[in-house]
Amino acid sequence: MSLSIGIVGLPNVGKSTLFNALTKKKVEASNYPFCTIDPNVGVVKVPDERLEKLATISKPKKIIPAYIEFVDIAGLVKGASQGEGLGNQFLSHIRECDAILEVVREFKDDNIIHVNGKIDPEGDKETINLELIFADLATVEKRLDKVAREAKSGNKEMIALKALLEKLKIQLEAGKAARELELTDDERKEIKNLGLLTVKPIIYVLNSEDNATEKLDWGSEVIKINAKLEEEIASLSEDEQIEYIKELGLDQSGLDKLIKASYNVLGLITFLTTGADETRAWTVKQSSKAPQAAGVIHTDFTKGFIRAEIINWQKFIEAGSEAKARELGWIKTEGKEYIIQDGDVCNFLINN
Repeated sequence: MSLSIGIVGLPNVGKSTLFNALTKKKVEASNYPFCTIDPNVGVVKVPDERLEKLATISKPKKIIPAYIEFVDIAGLVKGASQGEGLGNQFLSHIRECDAILEVVREFKDDNIIHVNGKIDPEGDKETINLELIFADLATVEKRLDKVAREAKSGNKEMIALKALLEKLKIQLEAGKAARELELTDDERKEIKNLGLLTVKPIIYVLNSEDNATEKLDWGSEVIKINAKLEEEIASLSEDEQIEYIKELGLDQSGLDKLIKASYNVLGLITFLTTGADETRAWTVKQSSKAPQAAGVIHTDFTKGFIRAEIINWQKFIEAGSEAKARELGWIKTEGKEYIIQDGDVCNFLINN
């Protein structure tokens, strides 16, 4: 499953510093199958201690983590929805991403001029969010104009779509994101076709020199990160990173916390496979059934799915081997209706 997070923010808020820190954690392009990395895209491995622990038992030839793609999008300025700055180019890049990571500046540095002349995290957040709302409003109004004409013919689908667009228009005119609107499953499917920006999940990164945790009620997850420090940590070897993070009194780096938060906001979980060839992490949506998970490994596996053999990763470790886990009866056989859980170690039986 290909995942893409767009990093957005005003100029000089630390977007590029954060992106640089992330990309120093990326795997080499040659180790990432079927991926061409553009200069502004970084493919980053998702931290997962379970892989190493499973590998101590399976002794695989290789370990393959899950990956997430971060895209460094050009700085937004006020008026971007009307074409100011890079305008439409900025907005089109966001549309291609699965979620938005909005960097907001809290750090003070007289050598780095703030585009608005003052440090104002709340105001900066509002500037960015309003530009996204204005862009969506223009999209909705344009579509509504066309649909309203078609609805006059009595077409039931167009009448329903017109009502949905009017509901969206009211929401956006009130300065509220589309993601905050209560919608039916059918309405959500219809909205996908509109390519709206504010329907995407969002994570806020408060770029601050102060590492103290602070709860901000911004309607979504807020992670406080010192981007400059994270860039310094990411430049070290993995062993040195672990040691330095401990010295700072932290249990994990801010980047690892950010990557995990990206998974959470996208509603994703990880299942695992392990054997002599490889130990690997796979990404699926929460509430995915076993055939859908099998299809992540190979699309033909969904159709050919027979059953799945499932064991929680901790029980696998406790058993000490697959053979022992089978002897203990800890590996369960599940059918097509089984819902994959985070940390399941799976073996899919497929009819070729």
